[in-house]
Amino acid sequence: MIFNRKHTYISIFLMGTMAFGQVKRPNATPYTNEGTFEKFKKKYPFLTPINRPVPQNIGIDKDVEYKNINGISLKADIYYPKDQSKKYPGIAMVHGGGWISGSKENEKYMAMKLASKGYVIIAIGYRLADVAKYPAAVEDIATGIQWLRKNHKKYALDKKKIAVYGESAGAQIATLVGVKSHNEIKAVINVDGIVSFIHPEAEESTYAAYWLNGDREVNLKNWTEASPLEYVDKNTPPTLFINSSQPRFHAGRDDMMNKLKQYNILTEFHEIKDSPHSFWSAEPWFTETLNLIVAFLDKVLK
Repeated sequence: MIFNRKHTYISIFLMGTMAFGQVKRPNATPYTNEGTFEKFKKKYPFLTPINRPVPQNIGIDKDVEYKNINGISLKADIYYPKDQSKKYPGIAMVHGGGWISGSKENEKYMAMKLASKGYVIIAIGYRLADVAKYPAAVEDIATGIQWLRKNHKKYALDKKKIAVYGESAGAQIATLVGVKSHNEIKAVINVDGIVSFIHPEAEESTYAAYWLNGDREVNLKNWTEASPLEYVDKNTPPTLFINSSQPRFHAGRDDMMNKLKQYNILTEFHEIKDSPHSFWSAEPWFTETLNLIVAFLDKVLK
């Protein structure tokens, strides 16, 4: 039998793609607060960068290993009130970046401010899509929360009062953890993250396909499983949505809010007017977002 080398390589590639649902890696750039501000400042000249000093009333434990998986060290940053005379609610923070970039460093300003207002924060680093596909990131966030609970005495944490917070892709992950927590999570804060990959409003995304290990037609199972909307029931925590004015990041939100209301579960929606995605990365939108979060969590957790 004679093989044509070129055709053989193409056949092998196509077979591999079909067999493993492989998707070409998106051309992702580093995702940081500083980089986002640089992109915004020409179109939105009124913006200023976030520049907050470390509040005097908090402590910070950086790069704490919460799990080691096959030699991969998973780390988190803990921000906590120095006054240990009482217990504080907790917040697990999940950064965005299209499931492929970003880092826990993106959460430092929000984490510092929330800790200064009486919350114990864990900003969780998780395995990105280049390292491990879905559901690794979701599992990492749940593991990080378990680690915080185990260390509740060290940080004066009220382990019965923990919220999850995320932005963009991190909001999708955080919301998924929240809706599947079986009452262990007491509030969800979703900042411009979709809650369904399969909703009619959801757009096809190479980033989602890369993380979910195949496009929607190839791997509908993962696209469905990773959609928080599919799990909403009477045990879903109170949920706050803070959105940009970009419709594609709202996919499934209204349906989720309607379901929550049917169960008489508190839910709120706020739109940052005339804002782009990643609005939380610059002032005055950062402070607006912070104030909405604090008002909601003070109502739900304190």
